[in-house]
Amino acid sequence: MYLNRKVFFICLLSLLLGACRAGFLGLAPVGDRQEYTRARDCFNEGRYEQAVVELTEYIYKTKNVKRREVRAYRLLGLSYEHLDNPEKALEVYLEALEFHPDNIPLLLAAAQLYQRTGLSDRSMELYGQVLKEEPNNLAALSGQADNYAAQGFYSKARVLYDRFFEQEPNATPIYRARYANTFLKQREFSKAFQNITLALNQEPENPDFWLLSAKARYGLSQTQEALKDLNTALVLAPERKDLLAQKALWLYQEKSYEASLQTAQHILNAEPEDPLALFIKALNEYRLGKTVSARQQLEKLSHDAPYSFTGKVAAKLLENNF
Repeated sequence: MYLNRKVFFICLLSLLLGACRAGFLGLAPVGDRQEYTRARDCFNEGRYEQAVVELTEYIYKTKNVKRREVRAYRLLGLSYEHLDNPEKALEVYLEALEFHPDNIPLLLAAAQLYQRTGLSDRSMELYGQVLKEEPNNLAALSGQADNYAAQGFYSKARVLYDRFFEQEPNATPIYRARYANTFLKQREFSKAFQNITLALNQEPENPDFWLLSAKARYGLSQTQEALKDLNTALVLAPERKDLLAQKALWLYQEKSYEASLQTAQHILNAEPEDPLALFIKALNEYRLGKTVSARQQLEKLSHDAPYSFTGKVAAKLLENNF
C-alpha cells in the first residue's frame, strides 16, 4: 500500500510538472517564457522595432491563446509608442482589452494614449472605468483632472486634484503647477500664486513655473514683480519665444515702448517673419512716432495672413486709421 501511494504521488508530481511546462496551470510554457524574455530584452535595450517583431510573433503564434497576456500586449503597445506610432499602439491596447476588459494597467495605457492624441471623451470614459474600480488610483485621478481642465471644467478638475493630493501629498511639482493653472484660468490669482509658489519651492529651475507665477502676479496688479518672475524664466530659457513675447506685451502695456521694441526685436533677430513680434513692433513704433513704418508692418500682416489673429487685428487697426 505504501509503495502504491509513493508511485501515485510520483505520477501526480510528474503530471503537475508537465502541466506547468504546457501552460496547463495558466503559466506560459517554458519556451514561451524564453521568447517573451528575449522580446523584453530588446525593449529594454531600446531596439523597439525588433521588440515589435518578437512580441508580435509571441502574441499571435497559432493556437496559443496563453500568449495573449497583459504584459506582452503592454510591452508591444509601449514599443509602438516609442516608435512614434500611437495609432498602432492604441490598436494593440484595444485588442488587449477585448481579452482583459477589466485590467487596470491596460485601461490606463489606453486612456493616457487617447488623452495624448486629443481624444479626451474616450479618455474620460476609460479613466472613469478605472476610478469605478479603484477610486484612489493616482494615475486615473490626475489624468481625469487634466481632461476636465483641458475642456475648461476647472472646478471639476480641482475636485479630482484634491483627492489626488490627499493620497499623494508629496507629489512631483508638475501636479501642483497644473492645479495652480486651474485657478489662474478662473482669475483666482491669489490661489494660483500660492500653489505655483509651492511648486517653485520644489523645482525652482523650471521656466514654466516662473511664467505661471508671473501671470498670477500680473493678475494681482504686481507688475514689477511679474516682470521679475518673467526675467527669471528668461534666464532659465533665454531663447523661448513665448516668454519674450509675453515680456514685450507687458512692457508695451506699461508704456515702456523702447524696452518692448527691443524685446520684440530679439525675437525677430531669430525669426524675421514672426507675426506676433512684427505686430508688437508695429504697436511700439506707432507709440514712438514712427507711424509710416508701423502702418507698413500692419499692412504686411493683414495681407500675408488675413485670417490669422494678428492679421485680423492689424486690418481692424488700419480701418480705424491707426
